[in-house]
Amino acid sequence: MVHVEPVMGTMVTITIDGGGLAAEDVDAAVVEACAELHRADRVFSTWTAWSPMSRLRRGAVRLDQLPDDVAAEISSVLALCWDARRATDGWFDPWAMPGGVDPTGLVKGWAIEQAMGVLDKASMASAVVNGGGDIVVHGDSPEPGGWRIGVQHPWRRGALACVVAVDHAVATSGGYERGTHLVDPRRGVRTAGAVASATVTGPSLAVADALATAVAVGADEALALVGGLPGYEAYLIGHDGREISTPGFPSVPA
Repeated sequence: MVHVEPVMGTMVTITIDGGGLAAEDVDAAVVEACAELHRADRVFSTWTAWSPMSRLRRGAVRLDQLPDDVAAEISSVLALCWDARRATDGWFDPWAMPGGVDPTGLVKGWAIEQAMGVLDKASMASAVVNGGGDIVVHGDSPEPGGWRIGVQHPWRRGALACVVAVDHAVATSGGYERGTHLVDPRRGVRTAGAVASATVTGPSLAVADALATAVAVGADEALALVGGLPGYEAYLIGHDGREISTPGFPSVPA
């Protein structure tokens, strides 16, 4: 089963093998997973003025004035952001974003993992959730050799830059699709990225999402920092076509 859901400014594709589950149980799990994505969007959207995150950013509300469950969720995400900020020496820094703290560079990956948690709980044989290149997998791959995820080449439309063996999560960032949507936290300016494309694999999609953003703006320096984090590997393509990866990056033949 394949379901495509428009949410969080992108299209999230959910691909499922329900195994022996009844079709209505698979459908119900997909509905619940999509509801989780939309709930995260309602809480964290910086495009919607009335969302809790937007109100918090502009000082219209304090964290302790929000409902307990919402405050706890925002606190948890911001704690992950703070850890990523320290791990990348500030190349990922939601507190340097224009308009106030903005966890967008991590929260999409986090939300996709929340949706995958619903599918996992429903005991799917296998599942893939792909939100604009931020991908998490679950269960056994339907193909021999495990999960293989192709990384879009930044300027060769329809071509792959590489194929990655993925155990859990892979995230890719770059300006080739959305232009100058990134922010260089050290200069405080919007940018299409110091590199054309940055990809990170690891055990958490939320963290991989943040680290890919860091490598996209911090290039070689940020890539070296990611290489020092247990379980995470990174790969970049420069605007000049050069390709660099951490030693353990799990690239495999196409």
